[in-house]
Amino acid sequence: MTQPSVLITGCSSGIGRALAEAFQQAGYQVWATARKAADVEALSAAGFHAVELDVNDGLALGRLAERLKSEIGGLDVLINNAGYGAMGPLLDGGVEAMRRQFETNVFSLIGVTRACFPLLRQNKGLVVNIGSVSGVLVTPFAGAYCASKAAVHALTDALRLELAPFSIDVMEVQPGAIASSFGANASQQAEQLIDEASPWWPIREGIRARANASQDNPTPVNQFAAQLLAAVQRKKRPRLLRLGNGSRSMPLLAALLPKGLLERVLRKRFGLDRSLA
Repeated sequence: MTQPSVLITGCSSGIGRALAEAFQQAGYQVWATARKAADVEALSAAGFHAVELDVNDGLALGRLAERLKSEIGGLDVLINNAGYGAMGPLLDGGVEAMRRQFETNVFSLIGVTRACFPLLRQNKGLVVNIGSVSGVLVTPFAGAYCASKAAVHALTDALRLELAPFSIDVMEVQPGAIASSFGANASQQAEQLIDEASPWWPIREGIRARANASQDNPTPVNQFAAQLLAAVQRKKRPRLLRLGNGSRSMPLLAALLPKGLLERVLRKRFGLDRSLA
């Protein structure tokens, strides 16, 4: 049998690296991408087909697709994992912060999938988009991130319908709290934005709390990767897969709690229950 292939974006650490290891152990030929040269070297040393890639670079995506076509002909699985969490008040970050968030978390998903479409069509493959429960339960100080993951949900549903005639499956994964570098990176992003000139400066601890929320009792990343791999290998794959602590309870809260009550809970949790007038 031909060795199955998988392309995973954003493999420098965390979920992406754990997925690369899980698929490699399962016998896949793993193509793993990262932005930084040092991370690419580490991936190569671990036995992956490592590629330096900025998912927002259309020319680089074209080169990667041509390389995949030349070396393996088709692609069995594409995992759109690359992304980050922009934290802080929406009005502090403004349009530019939101644009950067959507470029990486949303636009690149379409760019990568479009570049790989002929390869996926060749092998009747699978597209896996890594969303988030944050696209279902929206929280303050993460508005751009929540909006980007809500967009991932909508685009995944549309892609599933549009790719069905080509026998390409599409799966969305909505992680809850997963033990990864996401929280540290989100905190770093937030600290760059928190400023004494901000109207939200008096409740800056609420911003920090939201940036670290993804690491509240997180599920081990290797456990997450093993469960996702198992779902990919099922004969009947789920359209939506929720994995990790809070991945089921948070959408349930969003669906069942009255909106006013949910907002009061979130305001209290993140320090927004005091007046800044």
